[in-house]
Amino acid sequence: MGIRKGTLSFSRYRLVGTLPDRFPAFFAERIRRHAFQTVWRTADEKAAGWTGLEDPLDTEFPYASYAQGRYLLFSLRIDRKSVAPALLRLRVMEAERKKLAETGQKKLYREQREAIREATRLELLGKCLPIPSFFEVCWSVQEDRVYFCSLSDALCEELRELFKESFQLDLGPFVPWAADASPGLPAPRAGKGAPPAALPPGADPLTIGREFLTWLWFKSEERGGKITVPDVGECEVLFLRRLVLESGDGEYAESVVCQGMHADLKEGKEALRQGKKITAARLRISHDKTEWEFTFKADRFHFQSLKLPTLPENDGEEADREGQLLERIYLIEKAAGMMDQLFGSYREVRSSGAWAAEQTRMQRWIAQTG
Repeated sequence: MGIRKGTLSFSRYRLVGTLPDRFPAFFAERIRRHAFQTVWRTADEKAAGWTGLEDPLDTEFPYASYAQGRYLLFSLRIDRKSVAPALLRLRVMEAERKKLAETGQKKLYREQREAIREATRLELLGKCLPIPSFFEVCWSVQEDRVYFCSLSDALCEELRELFKESFQLDLGPFVPWAADASPGLPAPRAGKGAPPAALPPGADPLTIGREFLTWLWFKSEERGGKITVPDVGECEVLFLRRLVLESGDGEYAESVVCQGMHADLKEGKEALRQGKKITAARLRISHDKTEWEFTFKADRFHFQSLKLPTLPENDGEEADREGQLLERIYLIEKAAGMMDQLFGSYREVRSSGAWAAEQTRMQRWIAQTG
């Protein structure tokens, strides 16, 4: 499930750097050079590379099969080998006893035990079959934006490392404010992918997403789900079934999960009264007779289990499949764009003199029993 069909979860990135000259030819050469290699060294635990989006065995990309409309579409394939700990432990015990019998020693030195364990692990790895995993990538070159179908920190780091090695470009985590206002984030490329404004004055980049999501819940209830977005018009935002709220950091963090048919649960309001902020929520957004449902992760603006509007089935023709794929990408981008525009509305209020009055209304709303 992902870009091609079904629900999908994705993280977003912006390009950092300048596209090389003659980019189409450069990309074609580099993606083939860093395509997934099926030949393994026997002791390797992991292998990674690019494959075709629709054909996981496509590592040659004939006729620029990755090019669809204005997008570059491909997959990150990662194969892993692993040895079951129980099996490794038994084989190491066998090898140690054999070594003692051969040498006549009463016990093995630590260096001997470590050498036996490593040799046994490598031997077992050589006999293991790798387990493949595929993660879809959508690169909008014009928008300087990359969509990656995973939320795992480890996998996202794998993407960023291989992307930089392959295309000589860094990927910076996408947030809908200027990267140079956020500690630790690289500066974005100039162009369409650069965000329009910085953080509101006094806002904390580590918690601004939580404050935004709490504000969004308040605005949703204020007018029965109706929210007016500049340049978009009126849309409906409903909080559904599940909220995750948290306070504190690290080992001192405390979380509350509220579940039900509606998000006006007393537990959620009580958690807000205790100072917790919303870190994740299941949302339904409707606009212009189109509806999306997804879980929004506030800290990193990630999307989980996004359900797209239903598209008509195609008749199997190649042109129809490509058209449906591009339509799905359009709907994915629109869902992400709606959240960015809602954040823009929040940022505008947050940066204006109306914020104090807005906070007063929010506190009054939080104080209600629900």
